[in-house]
Parts: sequence; structure tokens; C-alpha cells
Amino acid sequence: MHGARHECDHQSYTDCKLASRAETSTPMMKTVVLGTGSYLPPTVLTSTELGDRLGTGGQWIVDKTHIRERRVADGSEATSDLATAAARRALQSSGTSPDELDLVIVATSTPDQPIPATAALVQANISADRAAAFDVDAVCSGFVYALVVAHGMLLADDSCRKALVIGADIYSRILDYDDRRTAVLFGDGAGAVVLGKTNADRGIHTTLLGCDGKRADLVQVPAGGSRRPASPQTLADGLHYFKMIGRPVRELAGQVMPEVVEQLLKRAGLTLDDVQHLVPHQANGVMLAELDSALGLAPGVMCRTVEHFGNTGAASVPITLDHAVRGGQIGEDDRVVLVTFGGGMSWGGALLTWAYTHGEETSHD
Repeated sequence: MHGARHECDHQSYTDCKLASRAETSTPMMKTVVLGTGSYLPPTVLTSTELGDRLGTGGQWIVDKTHIRERRVADGSEATSDLATAAARRALQSSGTSPDELDLVIVATSTPDQPIPATAALVQANISADRAAAFDVDAVCSGFVYALVVAHGMLLADDSCRKALVIGADIYSRILDYDDRRTAVLFGDGAGAVVLGKTNADRGIHTTLLGCDGKRADLVQVPAGGSRRPASPQTLADGLHYFKMIGRPVRELAGQVMPEVVEQLLKRAGLTLDDVQHLVPHQANGVMLAELDSALGLAPGVMCRTVEHFGNTGAASVPITLDHAVRGGQIGEDDRVVLVTFGGGMSWGGALLTWAYTHGEETSHD
């Protein structure tokens, strides 16, 4: 790190940037995940197929990313459709009726349209007529950002009892499929949780958010907003496609993500030995292997879906969480750490104790 690292003297990068960003719930009341859900479009795009198109070969993609396939939304599906499907599964899992919801928050950087919020469309689709609805955009960190917002709002307002938090993205609509640096990484999908309140010693213990806006140019879609409105020239120049400067993104992620995990544990008075599951943003399989090594995790602690779904943006953490819960990996009283990193540059994490074992109280599907 340069600049900011020097200004922080002997503090770690995240210590400096995140010291004031921790959120710790009171001992009297916690927020708790009541149920999870996810949705992946049925169309599969394999790395063999993509490699043939790019001229790289499929094995090159697998070697560089560990991604063997990803899902692609069809032309009739928008982000709100994927989010709605995941939301319905999370509601079913938690035994929650839509009219019990007070909040619907969608984390996405690929909304259906600039206005209205995608969350408003989801709220209408599921008939959550009582719920306030809004979007959060922290790119791939968006789900954890939205979770922290919902966590804080539930604890701040006695009348606010349940929140639906969704991460959903359709990156296939903003990728340049002739750019092998980005086209090989991303897939489409949505994941969701229902968040409620509890007096038990379970749920979210501590959270952490951070951002380094000085590095915002590392991940961007340059045009289509108020600075560079859509025009024939921006379209001709390909400025509506996703752009990423890969090496510095990878270096920053490799530094920040382990620090986020370590700080969450420090603030909770725990160590990695106390954690049964780490659910990280599924950016790239090679990066996940490096994170696993940097933390010295025991086998089976890190939850992965990147091989089959790629990087699904804000959806990657809740999709991976849902698959771990449904697959029986995560159960009652397990300690779980969520950690993510995304454009902005943004990052976040949450430490929680899981409140149920899937299938014991309610069933999916």
C-alpha cells in the first residue's frame, strides 16, 4: 500500500480505514438470520465454450480462475427477477410471510434500470406491501453492506422486526465478451437472507465496513451515468462495459480480506479456531486459495461455489451461504464469518453464530 499506508503509521490498512466502522450489537438483542435462499439461471456457460470464443481454450480459464462454468440469465430475465426468486426461497426457508417484512434491501450494481430502485420491483413482486424498499451499491461488497444496514435498522427501531436482504447481479449484460481479463470471471445469480431479532446468544456479533475511494477507478463502468451520459460516442468506445485493472485489485484484496477477518475475530475476542465456516466473496478461485493460505484455515472451513458459478458480484456471498446451509455444512451454533471485497474500493465482513440447522424446522422447495 502507498499513501494511506504511510498515513496510518503502525496500524494495519484496515485498522486505519475501518476503526470507526465497526457495528457491535448489544448483549440484550441481536439480529439473526432466519432463512436463506438463492437462484441461479438455468443456462450454463462452460469455460470450454467461453475459451473457444476467446481463443484461450477452456483449460487456460480454469488454471487462471478455477472457474469451470457460470450461469447466464436469458433475455427475459432482469436483476429483479433473479432477486425475486431468491427472495421467495429465503421467505419459505424462514417461514416468513411477505407481510411480516419491514425492509427489503437489494444490493446490486446491475439494476433493472436507473430509476426506480430494483428493491421496489422486488417488493411489488413478492407483495411485501408494508416494507420500505431501497437499493445499496457497493459492487461485490454490496450484500454485506446491505446486511449491516439492515442489522443497524432493526436494532435502532423496536417496530422494525424483519428484513429481507438480497444480493443480485446480471454481469453478463455489462461484460465485453471479447475481453478475456473480465469475461472469464463473472456469472449471474441472486442470494437472499431473512433477518430477524433474537434475545438468544446467536446471530450477528460484530460487523465491519470500509472503503478507499481514492482507488475507485480500479473497477468501473465508465459511462451511462451523469458524468458520461449515454451517447453514440460512449457506445462506440465501449464505455458501458465493465472495466477492471486486475493486478492492483488482486493485491489490495489479498491484503485487506485477511485483515478484515482478523479484526472481526479480535473484536469478538475469538480466534480462527473458534470459527467453523468462512464464506468469502467468490472473486476468483486462485484468490480464494491465496486467502485460505494466508489465514491458515483448516480443511473444509472455507465455503466455495466459484468453480460452478464464477463471480456473481453482490450475489456471491449469499449464494455461497445458502448452498452451505442447504448442503448441511452450516448448522445450529456454528460460528460463521462473511468477508467480501469489491469496487469502490470497498470491503466488509460480519461474524455471526448460526441459529438453526436446515430442515429441522422448515424445509426448502
